[in-house]
Amino acid sequence: MAAVLLLSFLLLAAPAAAINILRRSLAAQTKGDLASITAGNPLVANAMNDRLKNLTDAFAQQMGKEFHYCIKDTDDEWNIAFNFSTDPTFLSNCMQATDGDVPQRVCTAAEMKFYFESFLDSNGRKNYVRPNKNCNLTSWMDGCEAGWACSAGPDQNINLQDAVNFPSRTLDCRGCCAGFFCPHGLTCMIPCPLGAYCPESTLNKTTGICDPYNYQPPPGKPNHTCGGADRWADVVSTDDVFCPAGFYCPSTIKKLSCSSGKGSTSQTKCFHKGSCKPNSVNQDITIFGALLVGALSLVLLIIYNFSGQLLTNREKKQAKSREAAARHAKETAMARERWKSAKDVAKKHAVGLQSSLSRTFSRKKTLRTHEPSKGAVETDVEPSKGSGEKKSNLTDMMRSLEENPEKGEGFNVEIGEKKKTKGRHAHTQSQIFKYAYGQIEKEKAMEQQNKNLTFSGVISMATDEDIRTRPRIEIAFKDLTLTLKGSKKKLLRSVTGKLMPGRVAAVMGPSGAGKTTFLSAIAGKATGCETTGMVLINGKMEPIRAYKKIIGFVPQDDIVHGNLTVQENLWFNARCRLSADMSKADKVLVVERVIEALGLQAVRDSLVGTVEQRGISGGQRKRVNVGLEMVMEPSVLILDEPTSGLDSSSSLLLLRALRREALEGVNISMVVHQPSYTLYKMFDDLILLAKGGLTVYHGPVKKVEEYFSGLGIVVPDRVNPPDYYIDILEGIVKPNANVAVNAKDLPLRWMLHNGYEVPRDMLQSGSDAESSFRGGGDLTPGGDTGQSIAGEVWGNVKDIVGQKKDEYDYNKSSQNLSNRCTPGILRQYKYYLGRCGKQRLREARIQGVDYLILGLAGICLGTLAKVSDETFGALGYTYTVIAVSLLCKIGALRSFSLEKIHYWRERASGMSSLAYFMSKDTIDHFNTIIKPIVYLSMFYFFNNPRSSIWENYVVLVALVYCVTGIGYTFAIFFQPGSAQLWSALLPVVLTLIATQQKDTFFANLCYTKWALEGFVIANAQRYSGVWLITRCGSLLKSGYDINDRFLCILVLAANGVLFRCVAFFCMVIFQKH
Repeated sequence: MAAVLLLSFLLLAAPAAAINILRRSLAAQTKGDLASITAGNPLVANAMNDRLKNLTDAFAQQMGKEFHYCIKDTDDEWNIAFNFSTDPTFLSNCMQATDGDVPQRVCTAAEMKFYFESFLDSNGRKNYVRPNKNCNLTSWMDGCEAGWACSAGPDQNINLQDAVNFPSRTLDCRGCCAGFFCPHGLTCMIPCPLGAYCPESTLNKTTGICDPYNYQPPPGKPNHTCGGADRWADVVSTDDVFCPAGFYCPSTIKKLSCSSGKGSTSQTKCFHKGSCKPNSVNQDITIFGALLVGALSLVLLIIYNFSGQLLTNREKKQAKSREAAARHAKETAMARERWKSAKDVAKKHAVGLQSSLSRTFSRKKTLRTHEPSKGAVETDVEPSKGSGEKKSNLTDMMRSLEENPEKGEGFNVEIGEKKKTKGRHAHTQSQIFKYAYGQIEKEKAMEQQNKNLTFSGVISMATDEDIRTRPRIEIAFKDLTLTLKGSKKKLLRSVTGKLMPGRVAAVMGPSGAGKTTFLSAIAGKATGCETTGMVLINGKMEPIRAYKKIIGFVPQDDIVHGNLTVQENLWFNARCRLSADMSKADKVLVVERVIEALGLQAVRDSLVGTVEQRGISGGQRKRVNVGLEMVMEPSVLILDEPTSGLDSSSSLLLLRALRREALEGVNISMVVHQPSYTLYKMFDDLILLAKGGLTVYHGPVKKVEEYFSGLGIVVPDRVNPPDYYIDILEGIVKPNANVAVNAKDLPLRWMLHNGYEVPRDMLQSGSDAESSFRGGGDLTPGGDTGQSIAGEVWGNVKDIVGQKKDEYDYNKSSQNLSNRCTPGILRQYKYYLGRCGKQRLREARIQGVDYLILGLAGICLGTLAKVSDETFGALGYTYTVIAVSLLCKIGALRSFSLEKIHYWRERASGMSSLAYFMSKDTIDHFNTIIKPIVYLSMFYFFNNPRSSIWENYVVLVALVYCVTGIGYTFAIFFQPGSAQLWSALLPVVLTLIATQQKDTFFANLCYTKWALEGFVIANAQRYSGVWLITRCGSLLKSGYDINDRFLCILVLAANGVLFRCVAFFCMVIFQKH
């Protein structure tokens, strides 16, 4: 016993020397009992384990450099695979079986390196290594056979960490110990990694194979029995040494029944309520998937039901806010009455002081007699036309205006020396509200002035201007001509005239006369054209684009958000386009005034409606379309066929509202088709255009019949004048035979009548002019009618390019002469965010369907593509990348595809494109977070991969973020049908490229490659120990690197950002009409 302790001490103190002393002692005692006891002692086994650890550590450093793509942390991976300190029983058994000769039989670092290099060179297809020092054509002994090894002999000093030299092993050949494997073609033993099961084999007399391995003893050698394991390779080549499925192997010689998978070193406890059959490979946790399906359905149902309630509560709050603002305005109007008498006194004192000073210093008879003084002292309220008594009560007058808003009654806001030409200035209800509402801000200051009525104070009170007026814009144009840049076709020719503030002008003419083109040119929206002539703004040469913040343009189509209510549409435009320093209460009053003026009170809280969901009527939708421009209080309002599709009563209501706007000094022009006689008489001016963009008449409506009568064209009885004139211009009606003028001469007669300069080509023969009119436009003088097809195509291309350039220049123009500072990008982003959130809540049903389809896809793919240990679940993840890409792209298309025309209108009015895009993307981040949860809640529990749900979730979030950006690009750049087709084809094509053209430049450009690599790496990291070779082989074959997991997520996120930038660029640059 003392000898055993002594030998053990020597082994622990100096393992190599102790082994040599041990061998000499065993040889001296002729392998007696002492040798057997010492060889099987645990202390000796631990010493041998330390030597093996040093061997594997030295080997790991070299292999880690060559296999960096599959080994992340060399020390950690090798410690998991070859740390036998917890159970070194197999070493003790081997020491005892070989009489302590294990160190002379274990492979050195050079031999282990030789084995793995030979294995990788053959891609695992061969079950033997290359010829070497001990096993070659001239020297082949029993130890070279599979499952056998030899000893180097007691006299040879073996350095296990030698990575260069092969020791000679030709002595005492015998079967490989349990827990080791002996390759075919090497005479040494290599320890089996943890997770392997390497027992000694037994001969199957029926098949002649050494079970559980697949090698045969060499023929003709009856003394050569079955040995141990013969090779450790990837699981596809052979799974002989892998711990069988349904068992776990705490050491390489123990196999216990469990519920974990292949190659496991410990059993995994099943989830509570999970199904674990005896010796099952994976636990059945589909019950959790079923529970999550039910929970998800319940959550979606709750969201769908409560989204409407949430919006209803918000609308109630906004209604209370509006009522409070209106009540406050009325209270302020009553307070205005209290100040009226004080202001009248101030005016009287001011006039008296001025008269006294004038008489004192000039000693002449003043022009300010009692009568003008009396006129200046009169109250602000003027008498109505049909009434002889004066309205001194502001509240009564407001009530009168509410009952009869179209009468034009109002009160005079100009005081002091400023006089009105007609003695009256009519104002709308909103002005009265704003006027009264604004007085509350001056209340304290006026009280102080009443207490101390100094000379300067009295004068300032008497001349104070209380009502905020809109800037008045007069647009004059001379010889305005528009020519397409490419084809040189003239759309407008020599149009001269003036649009006055406070007047409503109607633009009429036959089809092809350029009515919309004319208004677009006036508004500065004519794109792709070369403009000649002059356009003056208030008599100055200023670009009309600089006033776009106070110019309202109502398109012909009803471009209104159908999933918002009437009030929400108007309120959003008011907040984004009115002045930023305007109070919320004033904005509420503006919206209320527009709703009342357009007769939309009954439908203010109704959804406008879409193609799928019915909303308000067509006439109400048209009025909302006009109201979007009225709420921004424009100085110029241009409307393109606002009465088309409306009945006579709706048209009359709309025109009355526009006339009220004109009373506030708004310059209004509109294209009108076939107005009734009543509507026709409500216009102030008429602009009549002929085909080719030539002016036939431009002046007051009252004088149009007088002008044409002078030409001999008299409107028959019971015929609407504009219809008759348009019929003449169309050639449907011929003037009387005794009339010397015909339709083609009318533009020329108008130019001569006003003394305008006549273009030379208009003075050509009548036949040329006739052909010009019938052609719908004019070609340039000397134009070649036989122009080649190539030249025509090139001209059209130049037209399109010029149009895109002009659109971009118009939208990016930053010059602002309107003196209106609208909210900045951050505030607009806030407003857009609120609007987009409401739209998403109202689309809860669509979102729910998206989530349901995504969950069903997770169930199907998780069930059909069960995780494979051989490929680390690559097949299921491939299907996942395709399915998630397709479904998330289709969902992302809805963000922009259906609202491009709304964006173009808002952008043209000066709203921020960046705020619009960022708000859409921010709201879609909700789907970026939730959709991976929905999919994984189904896929993960039906597929049951080894990687954690968090690792899969991170990669899936990056994937959804990436494909959402691609969906944005498709939605903006393509038409809806083409965008859906691209969204379906792209993930399939890119996945094929990524899986077939591995590790190529084109594969690295595919986002599917990085997503699939991220999933596979996350799963492969969970396979260690005996799976190390399988992991390296699979990653090498796929071209993946285990260290690139963070890079995969980064590349996916970078792709998402890149495609969002591309989408934003396309949104700003390209517009498809």
